[in-house]
Amino acid sequence: MELFKSIFTGTFTVAQFMIAVGTSLVLGLLVSFYYMYKSQHTKSLAASLVLIPAIEAVVIVMVNGNLGAGIAVAGSFSLIRFRSVKGSAKELTCIFIVMAIGIICGTGYVALAALFTIAILLVAFLLGLIGFGKDGINEKYLKITVPESLDYDEAFEEILNKYTSDHELVSVKTLNLGSLYRVEYNVNLKDLKQTKTMIDELRTRNGNLEIMCGAKAGEKEEL
Repeated sequence: MELFKSIFTGTFTVAQFMIAVGTSLVLGLLVSFYYMYKSQHTKSLAASLVLIPAIEAVVIVMVNGNLGAGIAVAGSFSLIRFRSVKGSAKELTCIFIVMAIGIICGTGYVALAALFTIAILLVAFLLGLIGFGKDGINEKYLKITVPESLDYDEAFEEILNKYTSDHELVSVKTLNLGSLYRVEYNVNLKDLKQTKTMIDELRTRNGNLEIMCGAKAGEKEEL
Protein backbone atom coordinates (compact mmCIF):
# COMPACT_ATOMS: atom_id res chain seq x y z
CA MET A 1 0.00 0.00 0.00
CA GLU A 2 1.48 3.35 -1.04
CA LEU A 3 1.61 5.92 1.74
CA PHE A 4 -0.14 8.67 -0.20
CA LYS A 5 -2.62 6.44 -1.98
CA SER A 6 -6.19 6.02 -0.77
CA ILE A 7 -7.47 2.51 -0.07
CA PHE A 8 -10.77 3.55 -1.64
CA THR A 9 -10.92 3.11 -5.38
CA GLY A 10 -14.37 3.78 -6.71
CA THR A 11 -16.98 1.78 -4.82
CA PHE A 12 -15.57 0.79 -1.43
CA THR A 13 -15.75 -2.72 -0.02
CA VAL A 14 -16.65 -3.84 3.48
CA ALA A 15 -13.00 -4.72 4.11
CA GLN A 16 -11.86 -1.23 3.09
CA PHE A 17 -14.54 0.33 5.27
CA MET A 18 -13.47 -1.75 8.29
CA ILE A 19 -9.80 -0.85 7.76
CA ALA A 20 -10.62 2.87 7.73
CA VAL A 21 -12.83 2.70 10.81
CA GLY A 22 -10.52 0.32 12.69
CA THR A 23 -7.47 2.49 12.01
CA SER A 24 -9.30 5.60 13.21
CA LEU A 25 -10.28 3.81 16.46
CA VAL A 26 -6.70 2.73 17.15
CA LEU A 27 -5.28 6.19 16.42
CA GLY A 28 -8.01 7.79 18.52
CA LEU A 29 -6.99 5.50 21.37
CA LEU A 30 -3.39 6.75 21.09
CA VAL A 31 -4.57 10.36 21.28
CA SER A 32 -6.73 9.49 24.30
CA PHE A 33 -3.70 8.01 26.09
CA TYR A 34 -1.80 11.24 25.38
CA TYR A 35 -4.70 13.29 26.77
CA MET A 36 -4.75 11.24 30.00
CA TYR A 37 -0.97 11.19 30.45
CA LYS A 38 0.06 13.16 33.57
CA SER A 39 -2.91 15.52 33.44
CA GLN A 40 -6.35 15.90 34.94
CA HIS A 41 -8.90 14.32 32.65
CA THR A 42 -12.50 13.23 32.41
CA LYS A 43 -13.68 9.73 31.60
CA SER A 44 -16.23 11.00 29.08
CA LEU A 45 -13.73 12.99 27.01
CA ALA A 46 -11.17 10.16 27.09
CA ALA A 47 -13.79 7.82 25.59
CA SER A 48 -14.96 10.47 23.13
CA LEU A 49 -11.45 10.92 21.76
CA VAL A 50 -11.46 7.23 20.83
CA LEU A 51 -14.86 7.34 19.15
CA ILE A 52 -14.84 10.71 17.36
CA PRO A 53 -12.32 9.69 14.64
CA ALA A 54 -14.36 6.60 13.77
CA ILE A 55 -17.59 8.62 13.63
CA GLU A 56 -16.00 11.21 11.38
CA ALA A 57 -14.48 8.53 9.17
CA VAL A 58 -17.91 6.96 8.68
CA VAL A 59 -19.43 10.35 7.84
CA ILE A 60 -16.71 11.10 5.27
CA VAL A 61 -17.18 7.68 3.67
CA MET A 62 -20.97 7.99 3.58
CA VAL A 63 -20.90 11.33 1.75
CA ASN A 64 -19.10 9.50 -1.06
CA GLY A 65 -15.88 11.44 -0.91
CA ASN A 66 -17.47 14.92 -0.84
CA LEU A 67 -14.88 16.29 1.57
CA GLY A 68 -16.58 19.64 2.03
CA ALA A 69 -19.89 18.13 3.08
CA GLY A 70 -18.16 15.56 5.27
CA ILE A 71 -16.15 18.17 7.16
CA ALA A 72 -19.24 20.32 7.70
CA VAL A 73 -21.22 17.43 9.21
CA ALA A 74 -18.44 15.71 11.17
CA GLY A 75 -17.02 19.00 12.41
CA SER A 76 -20.36 19.97 13.90
CA PHE A 77 -20.36 16.74 15.94
CA SER A 78 -16.93 17.48 17.40
CA LEU A 79 -17.76 21.07 18.35
CA ILE A 80 -20.93 20.21 20.29
CA ARG A 81 -18.89 19.85 23.49
CA PHE A 82 -17.71 23.45 23.29
CA ARG A 83 -21.19 24.96 23.17
CA SER A 84 -21.51 25.00 26.96
CA VAL A 85 -18.36 23.57 28.54
CA LYS A 86 -14.97 25.23 28.71
CA GLY A 87 -12.00 23.13 27.69
CA SER A 88 -8.29 23.33 28.39
CA ALA A 89 -5.76 23.97 25.66
CA LYS A 90 -4.75 20.30 25.74
CA GLU A 91 -8.35 19.13 25.40
CA LEU A 92 -8.92 21.43 22.43
CA THR A 93 -5.72 20.23 20.77
CA CYS A 94 -6.75 16.60 21.18
CA ILE A 95 -10.18 17.33 19.72
CA PHE A 96 -8.62 18.82 16.59
CA ILE A 97 -6.14 15.94 16.28
CA VAL A 98 -8.88 13.31 16.33
CA MET A 99 -10.95 15.38 13.90
CA ALA A 100 -8.00 15.34 11.48
CA ILE A 101 -7.56 11.59 11.99
CA GLY A 102 -11.22 10.95 11.17
CA ILE A 103 -11.06 13.04 8.01
CA ILE A 104 -7.84 11.41 6.76
CA CYS A 105 -9.05 7.87 7.49
CA GLY A 106 -12.45 8.63 5.97
CA THR A 107 -10.80 9.57 2.69
CA GLY A 108 -8.88 6.28 2.74
CA TYR A 109 -5.35 7.51 3.55
CA VAL A 110 -4.95 5.28 6.59
CA ALA A 111 -1.15 5.03 6.44
CA LEU A 112 -0.89 8.80 6.21
CA ALA A 113 -3.23 9.10 9.20
CA ALA A 114 -0.98 6.80 11.23
CA LEU A 115 2.12 8.78 10.24
CA PHE A 116 0.42 12.07 11.12
CA THR A 117 -0.73 10.79 14.53
CA ILE A 118 2.66 9.39 15.52
CA ALA A 119 4.48 12.53 14.39
CA ILE A 120 2.13 15.00 16.12
CA LEU A 121 2.09 13.04 19.40
CA LEU A 122 5.90 12.74 19.42
CA VAL A 123 6.18 16.50 19.00
CA ALA A 124 3.60 17.05 21.75
CA PHE A 125 5.47 14.76 24.16
CA LEU A 126 8.77 16.44 23.32
CA LEU A 127 7.35 19.91 24.00
CA GLY A 128 6.04 18.64 27.33
CA LEU A 129 9.37 17.08 28.31
CA ILE A 130 11.37 20.25 27.66
CA GLY A 131 8.76 22.38 29.43
CA PHE A 132 8.10 24.52 26.37
CA GLY A 133 6.14 27.68 27.27
CA LYS A 134 6.12 26.89 30.99
CA ASP A 135 6.12 29.77 33.46
CA GLY A 136 9.05 30.23 35.80
CA ILE A 137 8.81 27.99 38.86
CA ASN A 138 9.03 31.03 41.15
CA GLU A 139 5.82 32.55 39.76
CA LYS A 140 3.01 31.83 42.24
CA TYR A 141 -0.56 32.73 43.10
CA LEU A 142 -1.05 34.20 46.57
CA LYS A 143 -4.48 34.42 48.22
CA ILE A 144 -4.88 36.21 51.55
CA THR A 145 -8.05 36.51 53.64
CA VAL A 146 -8.20 39.75 55.65
CA PRO A 147 -10.70 41.32 58.07
CA GLU A 148 -12.68 44.30 56.79
CA SER A 149 -10.92 46.60 59.25
CA LEU A 150 -7.49 45.96 57.70
CA ASP A 151 -6.16 48.27 54.99
CA TYR A 152 -4.92 45.60 52.57
CA ASP A 153 -3.43 48.20 50.20
CA GLU A 154 -0.57 48.88 52.61
CA ALA A 155 -0.65 46.01 55.12
CA PHE A 156 1.32 43.52 53.03
CA GLU A 157 3.55 45.76 50.90
CA GLU A 158 6.57 45.57 53.20
CA ILE A 159 6.48 41.77 53.42
CA LEU A 160 5.83 41.27 49.69
CA ASN A 161 8.67 43.62 48.78
CA LYS A 162 10.93 41.58 51.07
CA TYR A 163 10.13 38.12 49.64
CA THR A 164 9.14 38.79 46.03
CA SER A 165 10.94 40.35 43.11
CA ASP A 166 7.58 41.65 41.87
CA HIS A 167 3.92 41.27 42.76
CA GLU A 168 0.61 42.32 41.29
CA LEU A 169 -2.79 42.66 42.92
CA VAL A 170 -5.20 40.84 40.57
CA SER A 171 -8.51 40.77 42.45
CA VAL A 172 -10.33 41.64 45.67
CA LYS A 173 -13.48 39.82 46.79
CA THR A 174 -15.77 40.26 49.79
CA LEU A 175 -16.63 37.24 51.94
CA ASN A 176 -19.00 36.45 54.79
CA LEU A 177 -21.39 39.34 54.05
CA GLY A 178 -18.54 41.80 53.78
CA SER A 179 -16.87 41.04 57.11
CA LEU A 180 -13.87 39.57 55.30
CA TYR A 181 -11.94 40.28 52.10
CA ARG A 182 -10.04 37.88 49.89
CA VAL A 183 -7.05 39.57 48.26
CA GLU A 184 -5.32 37.75 45.39
CA TYR A 185 -1.87 38.43 43.98
CA ASN A 186 0.40 37.11 41.26
CA VAL A 187 3.87 37.06 42.78
CA ASN A 188 7.39 36.16 41.70
CA LEU A 189 9.21 34.77 44.73
CA LYS A 190 12.87 35.54 45.25
CA ASP A 191 13.48 32.18 46.96
CA LEU A 192 11.02 29.27 47.09
CA LYS A 193 12.60 28.10 50.35
CA GLN A 194 11.36 31.28 52.01
CA THR A 195 7.69 30.60 51.20
CA LYS A 196 6.81 29.38 54.72
CA THR A 197 8.62 32.29 56.33
CA MET A 198 6.72 34.74 54.13
CA ILE A 199 3.39 33.12 54.97
CA ASP A 200 4.20 33.20 58.71
CA GLU A 201 4.88 36.93 58.50
CA LEU A 202 1.71 37.53 56.50
CA ARG A 203 -0.29 35.70 59.19
CA THR A 204 0.80 38.26 61.75
CA ARG A 205 -0.79 40.97 59.59
CA ASN A 206 -4.08 39.29 58.64
CA GLY A 207 -5.07 37.99 62.08
CA ASN A 208 -4.07 34.39 61.33
CA LEU A 209 -6.83 34.01 58.73
CA GLU A 210 -6.52 31.76 55.68
CA ILE A 211 -3.54 32.21 53.33
CA MET A 212 -2.89 30.13 50.20
CA CYS A 213 0.20 30.17 47.99
CA GLY A 214 0.15 27.93 44.90
CA ALA A 215 0.33 27.73 41.13
CA LYS A 216 0.14 31.05 39.34
CA ALA A 217 -3.38 32.27 38.58
CA GLY A 218 -4.50 31.56 35.03
CA GLU A 219 -2.62 28.25 34.58
CA LYS A 220 -5.85 26.34 33.89
CA GLU A 221 -5.58 27.44 30.26
CA GLU A 222 -9.32 27.45 29.71
CA LEU A 223 -10.39 28.30 26.16
